[in-house]
Amino acid sequence: MKLTDLSTIREIMSRHGVSFQKKFGQNFLISPQVPVNIAEAAVETLNSCAAPGKRGILEIGPGIGTLTRELSSRADKVVAVEVDSALIPILDETLADCPNTRVINQDILKTDLAALIESEFLSEGYSVAVAANLPYYITTPILMALVESRLPFESITVMIQKEVAARLAAHAGDADYGSVTASLAYYGSVERLFNVPAGCFVPAPKVDSTVIRINLYKTPPVSVRDEQTLFRVIRGAFAQRRKTLANSLRTEFPKELIPGALEAAGLPADIRGERLSLEDFARLADALSQ
Repeated sequence: MKLTDLSTIREIMSRHGVSFQKKFGQNFLISPQVPVNIAEAAVETLNSCAAPGKRGILEIGPGIGTLTRELSSRADKVVAVEVDSALIPILDETLADCPNTRVINQDILKTDLAALIESEFLSEGYSVAVAANLPYYITTPILMALVESRLPFESITVMIQKEVAARLAAHAGDADYGSVTASLAYYGSVERLFNVPAGCFVPAPKVDSTVIRINLYKTPPVSVRDEQTLFRVIRGAFAQRRKTLANSLRTEFPKELIPGALEAAGLPADIRGERLSLEDFARLADALSQ
């Protein structure tokens, strides 16, 4: 079954009385090599750490099963979470010959992720990674929910809007660097793997996409007294980008504490938030914690 063939996609959806759902950000791949490359990138991080026969993949948003089939042929177990109930009968058909795959009809943001990962993977000794073709409108909430869960994912391989990928992979001082960039850097390193033009989808989105892989840390790269203070500092640093860090931080901290904390962290009084690395944010957070 060639699920990247446009006529096949239309025939399956027509037969099941299903149409593309804009509210779910549905864009289906019609480029055969793209799902192959995503699946290989996702499973690659499991090959060196998983016990034989124990490579697990959590897929978010399987659609009609295009990527799911590629994951199924490379991993030992795939659990796919799909929010659109209209697609479940289609997935039952397209994944009928994939016995190592289970589809769950749920909203990933409303799912008890810890319970799901424990019951489907960890309790059976699987190492687990995440793969997804995420809807553009909900990319950041899903990614942050995944990393903040602190579940033992080896990696998160996702296809997202090209501009969002640039932001997530930015470094201090880059124009795309922001609060999400700095926060995500606490949990893992971001690799930009390859770009996917809009013409590789149906319906074609208005922007190109990029596949990234977040390689998650076992231990954060910086040590801080209080993690919540760290994230408050990061949030405050970018609250008013046109202002200096000292002024922007007033959205989160009393203004009288800020000058001394900047000095203790070894930061200039007139520096802007986008110049700070994660290490800088950690030092400043510790100074404010005191």
